Amino acid sequence: MSAFHDELVAQLQYFEGHSDTLGLFAEDRFLSRAAAAVAEPFREAAVQKVAGIEARGFVLASCVAVELGAGFVAIRKPGSIHPGPKVELMAPPDWRGLETSLRLQRHVIATGDRVLIVDDWAETGSKASTARRLVEACGGLYAGLSLLVDQLPDAVREELQPVAAVALAEELRA
Repeated sequence: MSAFHDELVAQLQYFEGHSDTLGLFAEDRFLSRAAAAVAEPFREAAVQKVAGIEARGFVLASCVAVELGAGFVAIRKPGSIHPGPKVELMAPPDWRGLETSLRLQRHVIATGDRVLIVDDWAETGSKASTARRLVEACGGLYAGLSLLVDQLPDAVREELQPVAAVALAEELRA
């Protein structure tokens, strides 16, 4: 375990039953340390693009892209401005039981681009799995999933390998 792991476990707060990862990003230098920790397992993976899932994933993924010297691509939810040709897929139900579609601009991933998917937290893996399918539908190569917190079911984690996380959800206090 890293010093950053211990810091994340100690500092993550819960409000109304929900973790406040965005609140941690407001702390002095926390976001840069988080980006470095999430990027670390993939430094030698020749990642060309980092994909972030709307909304919180945008913050962390864009910082990881800078950390890895890669481009950032946005995976959007319905109702957002996302010009140009898109690939859109329905995601299985999330932790709330809600289904939603995710979209990716087709032109932002070139055939053969190695794409890392980054998010702050994954519980069911529904959006991460759909993000992977979007990347592959655009001709990209899935490089892996990197998270601050992993709460994935074992079968989903296996399907999404390689998966890296700073902490497991069961290590955190609710």
